[in-house]
Order: sequence, then structure tokens, then C-alpha cells
Amino acid sequence: MNEHTTCCIAGGGPAGVMLGYLLARAGVEVAVLEKHKDFFRDFRGDTIHPSTLEVMHELGLLEELLQKPHEELRGVEAHFGERVLHLADFSHLPTRCKFVAFMPQWDFLSFMSGHGQKFPGFKLRMEAEVTDLLYEDGRVVGVKARTPEGMLDVRADLVVAADGRGSTARERAGLEVIDLGAPMDVLWFRILKMAGDPPQAFGFVGAGQFMVLIDRAEYWQCAYVIRKGSLEERRKRGLQAFREEVGRCAPFLADRTGEITQWDDVKLLSVKVDRLRKWCREGLLCIGDAAHAMSPVGGVGINLAIQDAVAAANLLAPKLLKHEVKLSDLEAVQKRREKPARVTQNAQVFLHKHLLEAIFDSKELIAPPGLLKLTERFPRLREIPGRMVGMGARPEHVELH
Repeated sequence: MNEHTTCCIAGGGPAGVMLGYLLARAGVEVAVLEKHKDFFRDFRGDTIHPSTLEVMHELGLLEELLQKPHEELRGVEAHFGERVLHLADFSHLPTRCKFVAFMPQWDFLSFMSGHGQKFPGFKLRMEAEVTDLLYEDGRVVGVKARTPEGMLDVRADLVVAADGRGSTARERAGLEVIDLGAPMDVLWFRILKMAGDPPQAFGFVGAGQFMVLIDRAEYWQCAYVIRKGSLEERRKRGLQAFREEVGRCAPFLADRTGEITQWDDVKLLSVKVDRLRKWCREGLLCIGDAAHAMSPVGGVGINLAIQDAVAAANLLAPKLLKHEVKLSDLEAVQKRREKPARVTQNAQVFLHKHLLEAIFDSKELIAPPGLLKLTERFPRLREIPGRMVGMGARPEHVELH
């Protein structure tokens, strides 16, 4: 099977769907290829940051989006045992929505793709897994994809790799990956929510422990952070020992950890922090996690991916409409978005080294680091992490109409 489009996007996550929507809105013919049959995946993050909500306002979609079930986080807290630190405040952000919206990502992706399909140039193909790139004279001219109907060749003026940290497209392009290292993995499971539970919080710190709880209305999505490679050790100690470990970290959950009935209830998310030296080659551009895989620290990866998509659409849509995309145009996207990615990754690596490693190495509850305690003494300081988490290093705005 063969198809042709102007822009072929590998991956139907936040970056891919947002870019597809924006390009189709500008009149560009676009095909988004998503390997799964639906958007429902446990590991998809749920955070929609103030800068992304501002983009939704600029697109005229904000009010409709916020009619969907969601929770609103207006500040970030960390629980060090009995002590609660208020770390970030979003109330001073220069945006209409001064909160992070927690909404299941499958709802957000369904919302955006549904609106994308209102444009004649938008095509979303599910169960289409990109397996290779097509080349002519050293230039990427399309992709090969596996579908239920057989292999599909999609030829395009531009291929965008938005297929995540394990990107097949970037691997087939031979782009150099710089591994920054990550000392942690995440164990992902759910526990029912009950009346009287504390409100949404950033995280819980225990003796040698750290866990983040995400409010999904009826249950807590739990992200239990462990030292990289230590899951097998926990398996050997047994499931009951793990349940008790979770209960010590977040005591209000202790009477419910029995809901973790088997190890199959606990999924492993292997954390990577890396970035490409070059995000592009002739005919191909990488964005989002395919260009810069983020740590889950701060939950900012989705926001950066969407900001990449907005910048790419702003810079490339006029070129795509004329079928004149050059390598220098793709390099301009990297030039605009590389610094925000680097700044964010450097901050994450710093927190890995100076906070997570200290937590992992301690057999007792650590005292909050001095920098964190300053936010208690000087509340205005909470605006700084609030801006970094809520807005990012360079928030983008929609320039296309």
C-alpha cells in the first residue's frame, strides 16, 4: 500500500497530535501514524501545564477542554514525613489558567484528534507502527509502517519523529544520542481514593523513599520512585514487604496497599534522560521525547513536547504549504527549542544528584534541603519554581491563523 501526504508524523502522543492539529489548521495536509489501536495507556502522563492551557486558549479550545473531568493543582507540595513544604505557587503566572490541569492523557489526545479531524487535511491512522524510513539520494522521503492490512509506505515532504524516547524513526535515521543518565526507575500502580484523603500533592518523602500521587478522581495513580535496577531485589523480598514499604512512605494509604494483589499490578517505567546532538537531517525532524527524553521529575515532559510542536508549526507551516522545507528550516526548530530542553534537563539532573540520591542513600527520613526550606521562609520564592514548572524556559504562542 502507498500513500502521499505533505507531512507525516510518527507517533500520536501530545507532540504528534498537537503538531498534526496545528498544521492541518494552517491548511497543511498531514498524516499522524499511531502504533496502538487507542490512546489508553497507563504510562501516559496527565499534566496539562498553564503554558499549554494558554495555547488552548489561543486556539479557542480552552473552555471546551476544561468542561472535561479534571483536577486543578495550584501549587506544589512535598511531604517530608509529618512536615509539609510548599514549593511552588502558580497564582502569579501571566496566564488565564493559574493551575496545572490533571486530565487523563487519553482524554486530551482524543479531544485534540477529534478537533483535528474537522480539518480536511488531518488524517489519523491508528494501528500504524512506523518501522523504517524511506530514502532517496540520502534524504528522508517517507516512512514504512506496519498496519493490520499489511505494510504501508507513506511518502511525504517532511517526516516528523514524535514517537517518544524509544523512537524508531530517530534510530533509523542514525542520529547521535547523548545519554545524561538517570539514577531511578518508577513503579506505577493504583490505589483507590477515599473521602478524607489529603488533596493532590507533589510527593511524599520517607526514609529512603519517594513517591508521587496523581489524583485520577476515583483512584490514586502512584509513581513510586526506586533506584534504577532495584526492582528485582524488591521482588525477592516479596509483595507484602513492598506493600509495607508503600504504606510507610504515604501512611494514609497503609490500610489500602492490599489492593496491590500481585506483581502484575505494578508496572516498571524505565527512566531515561537523553537528547539528540542534532534533531534533524534532510527530510526528518525529531521533537518531544524523540529529541530530548525527560525525567518524570516535575512532570514537564509533556509540556516541552507540546511547546516543541507549537514552535515547529509556527516555523514550518508556511514552508510546508509551499513544499519548500529545507534542512536549515528544521535546524531553526532545534535552535529555538534546544535551550529550553537543556535548561530543564540540567535542572532535573541536579535534582537527581542532590535530592533523589540523598533520599536513596539515607536509612532515615532526610531533612528538607536548605533551598527547599527557603520557600517556607520567603513565600515569594515559590514563584520561581512555579514559573519553571508551569511555563517552562520558553513558552510558545500560536502564530498561525
